[in-house]
Amino acid sequence: MKTDTNNPLAFRRYPSTTALQCFETAARHLSFTNAAQEMHMTQSAISKQVAQLEEMLNISLFYRTPHRISLTPAGKTYYLEVLDILKHIEVATTNLMSHSSNTEVLRMVSHPTFCSRWLMPALSGFSQAYPLINLDIKEQVGPFFSEDQNVDIAFLYGDGIWGGMEAIKLFDEYCVAVCKPEYLHNKTLCADTLSDCILLQLSSRPSAWYEYFKQQNISVDSTFVGPRFDTFHACIAAALLGYGIALVPLRLVAPELQSGTLVTVWDYAAKGRGAYYMTYPLSLGRSHKVKVVLEWVSAYLDTPDQREDTLGFVV
Repeated sequence: MKTDTNNPLAFRRYPSTTALQCFETAARHLSFTNAAQEMHMTQSAISKQVAQLEEMLNISLFYRTPHRISLTPAGKTYYLEVLDILKHIEVATTNLMSHSSNTEVLRMVSHPTFCSRWLMPALSGFSQAYPLINLDIKEQVGPFFSEDQNVDIAFLYGDGIWGGMEAIKLFDEYCVAVCKPEYLHNKTLCADTLSDCILLQLSSRPSAWYEYFKQQNISVDSTFVGPRFDTFHACIAAALLGYGIALVPLRLVAPELQSGTLVTVWDYAAKGRGAYYMTYPLSLGRSHKVKVVLEWVSAYLDTPDQREDTLGFVV
């Protein structure tokens, strides 16, 4: 077998993980001495590893003066790449060490608020019932399925149509206006005169308040005015602190309504344009780990406390 001598990264010409670790640590500290202390190596050993790395790459990664080192432009770029590589190695190694040889990893993604307020309660007890399936749950806004992600199941809000995906509808969205009980004191609550109230806004749904009142055939000025937040979780937190009135999905604010820490301002639940879905790639339709999660979540939806009418709304 011939080695391509024209390829600068030919067989066995990739840098060792030790060299990459030495470079990353030195770049982070901008000091070979501090890097040596962290790596439990001598300063000369760190310097030698970095020098050999530079020789292999044929690129200077550091500017060197008698009293300090600093990254070259190429060194700065390489540092960010190496940092990402080492993190991937750490995660992969940790995942392998934490799982036994006969376990499966089920990778799930969900919007942050939906994850903490609905998905986590729904999955309570799952790990005890299926100890050989390890859940790896990520919270993110999107995109949920991309080329650089390995996702088995995603919980999405939308119309239920995603290319190459099977979508199982969980429930429609109904939003209610909520606030801290004390916030209502001495406030004018007639929908057409809300000058005393602050409407908390969700950045991704700038017309939510307008649509809420439009469904009731009510015309209200300044429905787009108010503090803006990135997530429903932040809107709920702001309402709990008395910042104003939040318009949030009924299911996601159920604990606060049941405890009385938040109350509904108007007895109306506005139907959203979309619904919540549990989705997975069509290629995973026969997967055992996906099948058991689908069954588990479906069973949770059949429990009495998952009916909106138990919260005082008939929708």
